[in-house]
Amino acid sequence: MPFDPGDLPYPSRRAPVLARNAVATSQPLAAQAGLEMLRRGGNAVDAALAAAVALTVVEPTSNGLGGDAFALVWDGKALHGLNGSGRSPAAWTPERFAGRDAMPDLGWDAVTVPGAVDAWARLSERFGRLDFPALFEPALAYAREGFPVAPVTAFHWERAAARYAGFDEWRRCFLVEGRPPRAGTIFRNPGLADSLAAVAGSRGEAFYRGPLAGRLARASADGGGALTADDLAAHRSEWVAPLAMDYRGIALHELPPNGQGIAALVALGILARLEPERFAPEDPAAVHLQVEAMRAGLDEARRHVADPAHMAIDPRELLDDARLARHAATIDPDRAADGPATPRPGGGTVNLAAADAGGMMVSFIQSNYMGFGSGVVVPGTGISLQNRGAGFTLEPGHPNRVGGGKRPFHTIIPGFVTEGGAARLAFGLMGGPMQAQGHVQMILRIFGWGQNPQAASDAPRWQIMDDGALALEPGLAGAADALRARGHRARVEERAWLFGGAQLVHRLDGAYLAASDHRKDGQAVGF
Repeated sequence: MPFDPGDLPYPSRRAPVLARNAVATSQPLAAQAGLEMLRRGGNAVDAALAAAVALTVVEPTSNGLGGDAFALVWDGKALHGLNGSGRSPAAWTPERFAGRDAMPDLGWDAVTVPGAVDAWARLSERFGRLDFPALFEPALAYAREGFPVAPVTAFHWERAAARYAGFDEWRRCFLVEGRPPRAGTIFRNPGLADSLAAVAGSRGEAFYRGPLAGRLARASADGGGALTADDLAAHRSEWVAPLAMDYRGIALHELPPNGQGIAALVALGILARLEPERFAPEDPAAVHLQVEAMRAGLDEARRHVADPAHMAIDPRELLDDARLARHAATIDPDRAADGPATPRPGGGTVNLAAADAGGMMVSFIQSNYMGFGSGVVVPGTGISLQNRGAGFTLEPGHPNRVGGGKRPFHTIIPGFVTEGGAARLAFGLMGGPMQAQGHVQMILRIFGWGQNPQAASDAPRWQIMDDGALALEPGLAGAADALRARGHRARVEERAWLFGGAQLVHRLDGAYLAASDHRKDGQAVGF
């Protein structure tokens, strides 16, 4: 190859895509898989699922069959939420992890039950129009015949190689001649193709109560893990009622815990009282107010979010008007609050949005958590298992303390906006602790400052980091000194991948505007 497909030295912006049917994903081949289902007469759920299945093949650096998934679906009249996260092995106890400072993020003691496969089946069963196996056809072709690795995916694959160097099955499955594939390299995963075929033919039963479940359970036993066939067989996705927060005539909807979406709702509820739109979007005063509101939202999530069966507080109490007003009253417009926020560790995720001419819209997200996940790959299956166990805490008395059969604190969150009781925006923004922060920034830019979704995605972002410091993309460099003067430990950060990747589909009159983030390989498509 005479050139490097990943060599892109000049800045560029993507144009919004206007169409009656639309799909936006973080990988072009997956976007096309979704579009193909719409062309075949499928609906937005069919498109979202075909794209999601394809992403397990073409973007394995961020998701897989061994991960979790969440969705928000507008069926034309109402919004439905699906929690597709898995639980910890029943045998896990705090004593199993005694002597550790934190939960492990590699190996079998990080692996929880994968929920994505069941989420696919439940969504198809309730809303899909096409036969379930048809949704797998593009993914199966890419897994068996191979696909050219995209540039951003290749970058993250290269970074993963050192992290997973000690996992022999991962190396056998995901390296080509001993090294991660470069951009443009054709990559095949025949083991994953066989697994996908088994899932497609059984509507997911093979994964939880069939041959694949047996292979997962045997690999766990051989590797000293606690995950059993009974843990897999007990898994069920749950339909849940989304939570919402009003803001300037629209409502942002997030799934309830165990996800962190409530952090975005808390922050937005505070900002409704602070009116950052008084300032320009990149004005340090506007950034400061957003950051301080977000710190409060992240802190509420850190202290309270857990498996809802174990929470000490009803999530709706966190959205109480009086509570939000107290938060807003503590924010000094000229000074950052003392004490760091403590976002969760970073991760790798895919999110997508889809909509059809009939009015159905979907926001969907799935992930193995930190890149490929735990490093554990079930021999011969191509299935890399998530490390969601790292989302638990070891803190005694905390509602999110590790235990058996619990859903952990979860970073991945789909987002949805309604206006006047009708669907307006299906969106998401991947990136571990960046997600809730990114949701708030997207909402303010689109509905506060009136930017179109592609512009809102292109715009520079900020992120509160694990140590409480404030990372700024270069486009916000001009605000750095003023933010430091307010007490923020602000730094300009060149690594674009730290700031996530958004996918958005916005309803217009009779059509949609779809947008895809330039920080990812993705694409918005439509017809």
